[in-house]
Order: sequence, then C-alpha cells, then structure tokens
Amino acid sequence: MKFKDNKYETTKSAICRETDMSNNFKFIFFGQTVLRYRAPTSIVNQINSIYETMKHKKKLPTMRNNLIGKITSEHSLFWGSNNESTVKKHNFLNTDIMNFFKETVVHYLEWNKVKQYKYKFNSVWVNEMKAGEYNPLHMHEGDVSTGLSSVMFLKIPKSYGKETTRSDSPHNGQLTIMGNSTGQFSKMGYMPGDLQPGDFFIFPYDIMHSVMPYKGKEVRRTLAMNVDVTYSFMKTALQ
Repeated sequence: MKFKDNKYETTKSAICRETDMSNNFKFIFFGQTVLRYRAPTSIVNQINSIYETMKHKKKLPTMRNNLIGKITSEHSLFWGSNNESTVKKHNFLNTDIMNFFKETVVHYLEWNKVKQYKYKFNSVWVNEMKAGEYNPLHMHEGDVSTGLSSVMFLKIPKSYGKETTRSDSPHNGQLTIMGNSTGQFSKMGYMPGDLQPGDFFIFPYDIMHSVMPYKGKEVRRTLAMNVDVTYSFMKTALQ
C-alpha cells in the first residue's frame, strides 16, 4: 500500500489477487445513524406556500420562547404535544405533507431495525434565519426523551456571506451534526455540503446539532420536526 498526498494507492498482494475484498466482507455497524432524504419538489412547494400564507395572515404561533435558537422568526406549523402550556394543539399541514413525513419516519425506524416501536408527531416548525442569527449546539426532546429530530431545507440563499478566513472551507450558516460515538476511527461530526431545497435529515433526539452564524443577505429557511418514539430498547440494541 503506497501513501501519496494523504491519499493511498493500493497495490494488490497475492491474497488480494485471489480474493476480491470488495465482495468479501460484511459491514457491522455500532451506533446511531443520520439518514438523508430528498423531499419531492411538490412537498417543498406546499410547505413554503402554507408557511408564507399563514405567516402573512399572522396565524402561525411563535416558537421563539420555546426554542434555544437565536433566531427572530421561528413559527409553528404543527403542535401535537400534550404540553399546551405555551402552545395549543394545531395542524396547518395537509395530508400529502403528513403522509410524506410518516413514510420517512417509518423508513428510518425500519432501516435501523427498531423493534416494537410506536411513534407520534410532536411538533413541526420553521426557522427563518437572517444575517447574524444562529442556532447553538443543542438536542431535542418531546413528550418523551426518545424520538427523532429532523431538518429540511426549504430555501437556500445564493450566498452565505463572506467567510472571515478560509473561503475554501465555508462554515457560515452551515448545519453541523455531532455524533455520540467517540471511539477510534469513528466519525464525530457531519457538515453536509451542496445543499438543495428538499434535502431532509433525520436523526435521534439525543444527537447534538447546530447552525453556524449566518452572514448572507437572503433568507435561509428550514423546517424542523420532532417525532416521539417508544420502542423495545433490548430487542433493538441486541441484534
């Protein structure tokens, strides 16, 4: 095996020539997963339309006092939580949107082989980030401490603003997801690039994430969703 410029070139040994290693292994994964989906354009357009229409009519409950984000415009589209002390139950989303959310949630749980699960939509809201705003490192929870968080990109600005340093490694307004695994060779953080409207990330409640300070002039709009999940921990963990 030769190393060159921090990359490696492989030279096949006698063993490798006899066995194709690309088909001679099984991937065994320990830990949590982030799944990245693509929402259909029709779903993104419907969410944007509902949000803009209801916000213009001033009918969307503010979430600013319920969330940790340093964001002026945070408004709810769905509240199914049993906690109605600050926000009453409501749903401005249509059947198509809710069905899409159900399909992705079920796919996430089935793909991760979660056993004997039940899920309940807790909350859905929109963060509309303007210049100077950000979301500090945090995690989510609903009526229970186990469940799924998500981030869907609804509007992507043309520019995230001038980088203070290292324009070749942009961080302005970037979503950062931090993994809980800290063992050797494990990936600890994920900062997705090349984002488009409709990119949709789902991950467990206890995975911490943040958005770096945003410096662009246009609106950066995302949707967040919390889904409470109860499940058999023992049957899920020991497979």
